[in-house]
Amino acid sequence: MRGALLVAGTSSDAGKSVLVAGICRWLARQGVRVAPFKAQNMSNNSAVTVEGGEIGRAQATQARAAGLEPSVRFNPVLLKPGSDRSSQVVLLGKPVGTLRDYRQRDFGATVLSTLDGLRRDFDVVVCEGAGSPAEVNLRDGDVANMGLARAADLPVLVVGDIDRGGVLAHLFGTLAVLGPADQAMIQAFVVNKFRGDRGLLQPGLDWLTGATGRPVLGVLPWREELWLDTEDSLSYAADGVIGRPPPPHGDQWLRVAVVRLPRISNATDVEALACEPGVAVRFVTEPSRLTDADLVVVPGSKSTVDDLRWLRERGFADALVRSDVPVVGICGGFQMLGTRIVDHVESGAGAAAGLGLLDLDVEFEQEKTLARPVGTAFGHPVSGYEIHHGRVVRQAAPGLVERPDGSFEGAVTDRVMGTHWHGLLDNDAFRRHVLRWAAARAGRAGFVPAPDTSVAAARAAQLDVLGDLVAAHLDTGELVRLIERGPERDLPHLVVTTT
Repeated sequence: MRGALLVAGTSSDAGKSVLVAGICRWLARQGVRVAPFKAQNMSNNSAVTVEGGEIGRAQATQARAAGLEPSVRFNPVLLKPGSDRSSQVVLLGKPVGTLRDYRQRDFGATVLSTLDGLRRDFDVVVCEGAGSPAEVNLRDGDVANMGLARAADLPVLVVGDIDRGGVLAHLFGTLAVLGPADQAMIQAFVVNKFRGDRGLLQPGLDWLTGATGRPVLGVLPWREELWLDTEDSLSYAADGVIGRPPPPHGDQWLRVAVVRLPRISNATDVEALACEPGVAVRFVTEPSRLTDADLVVVPGSKSTVDDLRWLRERGFADALVRSDVPVVGICGGFQMLGTRIVDHVESGAGAAAGLGLLDLDVEFEQEKTLARPVGTAFGHPVSGYEIHHGRVVRQAAPGLVERPDGSFEGAVTDRVMGTHWHGLLDNDAFRRHVLRWAAARAGRAGFVPAPDTSVAAARAAQLDVLGDLVAAHLDTGELVRLIERGPERDLPHLVVTTT
């Protein structure tokens, strides 16, 4: 079996990432050497690869679904928004500058050469589009959706989210607004997040096939347990609950408030807490939400100084300084907890006062730290990954993690922990220590961390669920034929008329 496929979506968060992961998992189970690929991603949730580069977190998850280590080849272009009008450009894993308009750069040659290499090295490459191919205002210079499909001769499968409503119009309209050559690449549809009686939906699916000449390859049901490793910011709603934690292992809940920064990055760090029985994790945008929290997490940020200013404007800074609630800061959030930040790189703001909860100073450097370190914390072996420009240049607070060379990373006091390491809470024994610490400070003697929660096992189980959904609810025979044969270009063309 050899070939490739592009999974496009009617919108962001329609289900492209999970469908690609599910197809990769299903193919890998069949013994197929499969790799994921996203030409161009725009996200502040990223991961560090085996080469020491940076890619979108969704592609790292898809790599794990395929049984691979994350590689820069799976996401050659990553755009990390620092504001509404500018993004840092990460090319083949390394930052190469900032764009105020991503169309200023032509990434086509890099994208196509990387995809060609993957197609030589793997039996199948499952590509993920970006946003929606129906964004006709962005069609010129497109390298992620129909531009990629036509340049690489990829059959396109379009997925739509029925939970939002209007999925038939979304699927039909996505096809209809495209030009004839782009329409010819779209071969089939998939409906995602369906709940209810399939029989009630079937007449609509029959109409869609009749109107477009393209089949619906399957309807994927809604599954509540699929929430880990969410990349899209739409999934991190303000004042929204993360995950669906089981009841407490003891007789009390522990309440965690995660500050929903405007430029939040790697928000997936806190998902490990939400895996724990009896731990209720919520994003918050108002300081009043901190009054009943047992633990506050200040997560990473793609614009640390700007988000620190936002903390002050919203009243979070005063609330955190005056409160006794324990605080964990991660990456940008860690930097905000210090005494002073000097940033001539990310924001150009120069010196800014931190919150002063940790006695340390941070300076930003041009070269970004990208690493997958290991160490020991509270007697437990830990690992994580680093993605940051800021470096600690003065520190009086005790270190949190001891590295193998005897140096320390992060900081810890009776009330505050901070680290540059993303993924530190994924370490099960370390996470349980943090929960016991927070519960003790909050006076929640009835909270007992579960002794056997494994975040790695939870993530692997979700990938297995995705593979099971593909096997049970997609026409896998037609999926394989589509991958092997490529696009059929004689499908009906829809004509949109305007008056």
